[in-house]
Amino acid sequence: MEVYRFSHGVLAAIAAVVVAVVLPAAQAQSQAPAPAPTSDGTSIDQGIAYLLMVVALVLTYLIHNADISSTS
Repeated sequence: MEVYRFSHGVLAAIAAVVVAVVLPAAQAQSQAPAPAPTSDGTSIDQGIAYLLMVVALVLTYLIHNADISSTS
C-alpha cells in the first residue's frame, strides 16, 4: 500500500484554497427575492404563433415541391 507524502507547502496551498472558497460564502448576505414575472402570456402566445407559421411555411414548401416533382 502506497502512502502519499505531501510537503507542508502543498497542504498549506490546499488549505488556503478551501478557506478562500468557504469564508466568503459564510459571510454572504441573503439575496433579494426575484421580481415577479412581467409576462402576461402574450409573448408566449406570440412565440407559439410564429412557430406555427414557420411549420405552415415548411409544410407548404414541401407539399409544393413534391407536387412540382411529380408532374415533371
